[in-house]
Amino acid sequence: MDTALTQPNQPTPHRRDTPARIALIGVHGFGAHHLKNLDRLTRAGAVELVAVADPNPPSPGALPDSTAVHPDLQSLLAGNHCPDVVIVATPIQTHAPLALATLASGADLYLEKPPVASLADFRQLQKAAEASGRSVQIGFQSLGSQALAAIDKLLQDGTIGTLQGIGATGRWVRDRAYYKRSRWAGKRSLDGVDVVDGVATNPLAHAIATALRIAGARTVEDVASVETDLYRANDIEADDTSVIRIRTAAGLPITCALTLCASEPVEPYITLQGSEGTAVFHYTEDRLHISDADGEHSQEFGRDDLTENLLAHLARGTELTSALDDSGAFMLVLEAVRTAEPPAPVSPAHLLWEGDGDAAHAVIPGIEDALERAVSAHATFRELALPWARPADPAEAGTLFNAGGRPLAVLRTGAGLNAALSPRPYLHPVTTSGGTVVTDHVPADHPWHLGAGFALQDVNGTNFWGGKTYTRDAGAYISRQDHGRIELLPAIPDEPDTRQLRWLGTDGQPLLTEQRTLSHEVLGERVWRLDLETELTAVVDVSLGSPGSNGAAGSGYGGFFWRLPACSGARIFTSDAEGEPAVHGAVAPWLAWTASFGEVPGIRSGQPATLVFKAPAEAADPWFVRCSGYPGVGSALAWDRPVALAAGESLRRSLSVWVCDGELSPAAVESLVSQR
Repeated sequence: MDTALTQPNQPTPHRRDTPARIALIGVHGFGAHHLKNLDRLTRAGAVELVAVADPNPPSPGALPDSTAVHPDLQSLLAGNHCPDVVIVATPIQTHAPLALATLASGADLYLEKPPVASLADFRQLQKAAEASGRSVQIGFQSLGSQALAAIDKLLQDGTIGTLQGIGATGRWVRDRAYYKRSRWAGKRSLDGVDVVDGVATNPLAHAIATALRIAGARTVEDVASVETDLYRANDIEADDTSVIRIRTAAGLPITCALTLCASEPVEPYITLQGSEGTAVFHYTEDRLHISDADGEHSQEFGRDDLTENLLAHLARGTELTSALDDSGAFMLVLEAVRTAEPPAPVSPAHLLWEGDGDAAHAVIPGIEDALERAVSAHATFRELALPWARPADPAEAGTLFNAGGRPLAVLRTGAGLNAALSPRPYLHPVTTSGGTVVTDHVPADHPWHLGAGFALQDVNGTNFWGGKTYTRDAGAYISRQDHGRIELLPAIPDEPDTRQLRWLGTDGQPLLTEQRTLSHEVLGERVWRLDLETELTAVVDVSLGSPGSNGAAGSGYGGFFWRLPACSGARIFTSDAEGEPAVHGAVAPWLAWTASFGEVPGIRSGQPATLVFKAPAEAADPWFVRCSGYPGVGSALAWDRPVALAAGESLRRSLSVWVCDGELSPAAVESLVSQR
């Protein structure tokens, strides 16, 4: 005899020749979807809708004539309808009492997501389900997608290599009327009862639940940590724009970047970040798109209905698709949102409203790019230093230079960055005297590009640059667990401009020490100069290299690097050359970049600014320049051959950058540089 089928409190599968008796609690909202689905199953002879309960009765003709109508669950259960399954599709704050009452009645339960509004209620519900011996299916419909089995297989087969992270991106639009549809809409609590109706826990909860399922995180024990960064553009209590960052017990990062304040709605998707490719799952469409060494291809899948799955479980012992216990990981996320500090309001200065009256909806300009950055870098909005986000933690960032109370440069430690970005100190934002931002960091195209700083891709095989590593043997960029980190040591009180740094390899041992001096001089109302001096000292014998020194022609970046933000009308020139092809790889005493920066459609126009980079006095390092793919300038320390340092030997580089409002001509640049 199979003892698994005779354990106490375990429902025994049973075959039936008559339709399953179903009761539905809540016939409006998502309950209307259940009515339509139950009508389909009724016509197929699988179910009989014996009763519904809702304080607002359904419209005439919406139900079979034989279906009883009650104002609430208590009345329904007293009606002697003997339902086999009760479906609960009611407001979040009612889930716990209705679910407990259903289990106490002896019926099996289909409970809409989120299961309940707190982790304590979830644990109480688990105990009640175990004591009753009844089955509970949670309404995460996306988990019924047959694409999930295909995803499991591609991960097992290594189609996209080793899974390194998962991102969930959701950008929907919700107008003012959405938050007026009920008393509980957009609430964290109502009359002292938890509601937790935020973007991550209700409208885009499927994004989180699906990402967790793909990661194999089902129970509370499968999650190591949850971090939240919550915001609201609408006049509500709960969040409408948020990042939820999860780390599984196995160490896999999952970052969910979600908003209801997009310029236009886009179906949400889950991104699987593999070492050899990516897979993107559009879960509302059951569509999977794979990009790997063999190219790109898409496939569409079917979806198993969760009600049918519950009935098959009760009749034949089929495994539940979305069992109660398997929602534990999601409930840990909900609990983190519930107990987090209230969402920070997005300043009206960073908002647009489209439409009129109750049809108007909030738009956070640039939110699409922000979501992509968050997911690609596994970073929060706060860490991205978005203008509307919470201020950075003082321990991780602080104003380095200012003029007349206006910050000119912020020094960030980079300590909290994802390991694959090679965490290190950098400057961002750097602004002109007039306030135009001229650095970028964690861009979606190259999330390891970090403002203005100093880094190398190859120090004895350790990548201090971030991203993939170019190797001569592979003749390509490959994913390796080879990322180091550069630690910023505490400042010396008597030398505020000079900082000590340690370059730590993958084993945590130092390869280099560095003394870096950052200073500035304000030269007028429209110009200031940043001066950087660095001295690298080898702790052991080291080879300092780049993709260029490892065989990637023209890719000799490494050393000083400045990532610019998106700009228009860029002009790049030296004293005797102009344009990216001409200046890239050139040796010249200075290089200038002039363009219009900071345009936000509908909010502000771009402002002209010029950056002038002076070459290091110690060596004729070529300029590394990119404009067509992304905007960036570097002084290449190891352009096409490595630099060797014996233990104890040092290398020095000093550079200057003039940060100017307005467009400067070559003659004006020449005059500026000649004054130093």
